Amino acid sequence: MTPAIRPYRPADLPALYDICLRTAAAGGDASGDYPEEDHELLGTLFAAPYAVLEPESTFVVDDGSGQAVGYVLGTADTAGFVERFRDEWLPTVADRWPAPEGEPATPTEVMAWLLHTPERMVVPALAGYPAHLHIDVLPDYQGAGNGRALMDALLGSLAARGVPAVHLGMLTENVAARAFYDRLGFHEIAVPDAGVLTYLGRATS
Repeated sequence: MTPAIRPYRPADLPALYDICLRTAAAGGDASGDYPEEDHELLGTLFAAPYAVLEPESTFVVDDGSGQAVGYVLGTADTAGFVERFRDEWLPTVADRWPAPEGEPATPTEVMAWLLHTPERMVVPALAGYPAHLHIDVLPDYQGAGNGRALMDALLGSLAARGVPAVHLGMLTENVAARAFYDRLGFHEIAVPDAGVLTYLGRATS
């Protein structure tokens, strides 16, 4: 069976949670970093809200049997997405992962803090790149053009809606991902106090 890119379907949502977890450790499996009861936390932050709130900006790699094995997802309007995350998404998950009291001390607490602070996504230095995205592909499906095809699908969709440019934040240590983005024409954006992240951007067309 030949993998193919297609629009997201609601039945893909469990796979999105799984893919997010299995690629979250700088491209590797992060399931060992979190208790089993928190294995959906990363997807709750970085995958599911996009698919639920803005499905038109979500595409998957289908392995040929209907199973999603990779995705690209994002939003055409970061500021608007942050408002919807706060008003529509956070109330559905806040009780499961409350905001930590004091300084976050564990990976779960760090992610719970991020969950409760969606406004962190609005960065003045990124104002010229109103869209943002996340892309993850399971290792067995990397290196075969699937990532590029996913990116082409989302960039084409954003361009068709009149969105001029897109950004992403990546772990600086993930050198393989950086090489991938460089090949796709992304460039580094200077963001003050970016911490462990590097921000990249490009025009949608």
